[in-house]
Amino acid sequence: MKRKIGCLHAHYSNIEYIQKALASDELELIHFVDPGLMSRITADPDFDAARARNKVAEQIRWISEAKVDGILVTCTNYITLLEEDRLQLTIPLIKIDEPFFHDVCRNTGRQILLFTNPATVDGTMKRLHEYARRHNNPISDWEPRVIDNTFDLIMQGHKDRYADEVSSYIRNLLLSGNAESVSVAQLSMVESAVAVERELNVQIGNPLKPLAAYMQSKLR
Repeated sequence: MKRKIGCLHAHYSNIEYIQKALASDELELIHFVDPGLMSRITADPDFDAARARNKVAEQIRWISEAKVDGILVTCTNYITLLEEDRLQLTIPLIKIDEPFFHDVCRNTGRQILLFTNPATVDGTMKRLHEYARRHNNPISDWEPRVIDNTFDLIMQGHKDRYADEVSSYIRNLLLSGNAESVSVAQLSMVESAVAVERELNVQIGNPLKPLAAYMQSKLR
């Protein structure tokens, strides 16, 4: 019998990435998408954090009532707004960034973490440091970098242009010889990272690589 996983996304483009990475005979993925919350947070100065947390809690409760066996949250900004004690869930709540952080923490050298959405950087880096401290991992030399003027492309539906821009940046960064270790921190960047991996025969970290094994362990 398939296990049902409710997936909460902040953008429709994430559905394709999660389907490719996780769809199997054992898992049925049910997708819930709300791009409006992040738009409201960034555009409305009167929309405070408390109201944002209330909205995320409402979304999580809604998904949990859909008879799912677990919930996967794919947006880092949503994850930073979660208050798990308040939710009182009886099913696993899976945060996409935690298995990724586990991989990042295993590499103790200098690492560059790439983003296209500036709004996700502070929350992701804060959670990465918290994860490292909670698991007694050393705080390494993690350098976040934003690939400027790209995120609007994916939000406007220009997926191919977005992928080309991200691929070009990663390729140039690696060929410059100034990067020992590189990871992409957003789902929308994974396709570009994988393409450059194959082209240059290198390893580039991304959130999807460790996610499947992590989910299997959580849902046993």
